[in-house]
Amino acid sequence: MTTELKSADIGLIQRIIPHRYPFLLVDKVVDIDGYQSALGIKNVTMNEPHFQGHFPGNPIMPGVTIVEAMAQTAAVMVGVALDYADREMKVYFMAIDGCKFRRMVVPGDVLEMRLTTLRGRPGGKVWRFGGKATVEGEMAAEVEFTAMMDMPAE
Repeated sequence: MTTELKSADIGLIQRIIPHRYPFLLVDKVVDIDGYQSALGIKNVTMNEPHFQGHFPGNPIMPGVTIVEAMAQTAAVMVGVALDYADREMKVYFMAIDGCKFRRMVVPGDVLEMRLTTLRGRPGGKVWRFGGKATVEGEMAAEVEFTAMMDMPAE
């Protein structure tokens, strides 16, 4: 069976997850293979508010925002696969495990986030994902996390 790969531009992303500036941390999601895997893209720019204080004269994307960007990518992947656009889905962290940071992410970088579903199914509320974030093929961060996908009743 062949799976049709899909993608989500910023317009569709905003129809799936509630995040907005300054906390929308994914610009597009490509290579969405059902709810199994996807690649999120974050163009890191100097005008992001966290760079004012992290750190003046040496801007580095905070690790927690890298993990959040991966979680947003996972939510978009599931939202596209299960047609959750315009349904006001909320996603909440339940656990973050094995998080490791390997490389600094700085303005001008393109952060690529490969997310894989480790556990989860359509209709299920609790999902587990594995994520690897890279810049120019070099590992920046890796993590496993559990999230609850909360959908309002239809």
